Amino acid sequence: MKLLSVLLLLLVPLLTSCLPLDCSDIFKQDNNRPSGVYTIYPMGGVSGVQVFCDMDSHGGQWTVFQRRMDGSVNFYRPWDQYKMGFGNAAGEYWLGLESLFHLTQLKKNELLVDMEDFEGRKVFARYSSFSITPESDGYGLNVNGFINGGAGDTLSRHDGQKFTTFDRYKHGSEENCARHSLGAFWYWRCYYANPNGVYVWGADGSSYKIGVVWNSWKGESYSLKSISMKIRPVQ
Repeated sequence: MKLLSVLLLLLVPLLTSCLPLDCSDIFKQDNNRPSGVYTIYPMGGVSGVQVFCDMDSHGGQWTVFQRRMDGSVNFYRPWDQYKMGFGNAAGEYWLGLESLFHLTQLKKNELLVDMEDFEGRKVFARYSSFSITPESDGYGLNVNGFINGGAGDTLSRHDGQKFTTFDRYKHGSEENCARHSLGAFWYWRCYYANPNGVYVWGADGSSYKIGVVWNSWKGESYSLKSISMKIRPVQ
């Protein structure tokens, strides 16, 4: 019995070190893995979370931390749910700010934002550096190195902002942008990016400033059909 305990103590660190931290680790284990749902361990062996791994776009290995595609999940949620995550990795979901923080501390990451409108046009925005600060600093956004894939540079305006939900915000103005825009994000003056806003159809007249918005591409009155935000370690 004592020998078994000793063996387990020796094996646990080895097993933990083999667990994938992100989708790039899964790719390295088998570079023929298709895009799909996998379990990663950004906070160690007891913190397994499901994510969608994009193994196709721009060389693959992307860990998707946000995805909108059909309006099946309500994204107007409080701080604690954005901290821990919600939704379904096979569909719409938010990975969780705490997991995202650990992912961006373990390795230097780049960001890819893919999006599509209701006319079938697809574009992207890419950033060579992406990370967030700890909860004690409001999960503040650090992003730079914009590369244009047709979407325009909306996110750079949000650099340095704290994350905001309807029940918690740390912003210079009195206005809570999460309440105003019916979403949650690293808001800057509310209207530039709102990927976690209300899912409505394009420019249908009801989406002004509350829809799934990427301002530099379709403007603040157009709600996108789909958007996903994903990171991978800098190669």
